[in-house]
Amino acid sequence: MTKTNHLDAWLAEEKTIRALMDAGAGPGVARADQIAGKTGLELMQAMLRGELPYPPIAQTLDFTILEVGPGRALFQGAPGVAHLNPMGTVHGGWFATLLDSALGCAVQTRMAPGQGYTTAELSVNYLRALTPKVSRVRAEGKVIHCGRQLATAEARLIGADGSLYAHATTTCLVFEMPPQATN
Repeated sequence: MTKTNHLDAWLAEEKTIRALMDAGAGPGVARADQIAGKTGLELMQAMLRGELPYPPIAQTLDFTILEVGPGRALFQGAPGVAHLNPMGTVHGGWFATLLDSALGCAVQTRMAPGQGYTTAELSVNYLRALTPKVSRVRAEGKVIHCGRQLATAEARLIGADGSLYAHATTTCLVFEMPPQATN
């Protein structure tokens, strides 16, 4: 498959997923009653189907989740002018946020009902500059280990031509979510 064919397929997949999520719950934060009793994978799949809201930061930074599976999450982002640093390249924080999202959601897919996680450490290695001339990049996160207290994952940020722009690792703290009070 050529670079153009990859990009065309990426854009078509993004359009389909975004339409589904926007036609459903749209951006926002899920309520406690919406997530109660569900595994992390079930929550992520419900979000992709538009049944649960997706995080508003996805609109702010122009990226979206495309796929999830056990221990895996795939995101796609559009580096734009709004993401540039003073040197005219995409700000490292945009890279980091996209990678952190893929890493965290990969970990989320491994959470049992009532479990949560938070990022304790994020390490990003930047390999090449990114500009809006690259219309899309993908960040794929994969869990390396998920235990009772810690989870680790790795991710890669690639372009449609296969160029590697950055890679990252994370360590997440895993914990039991406090019971939600009902009124």
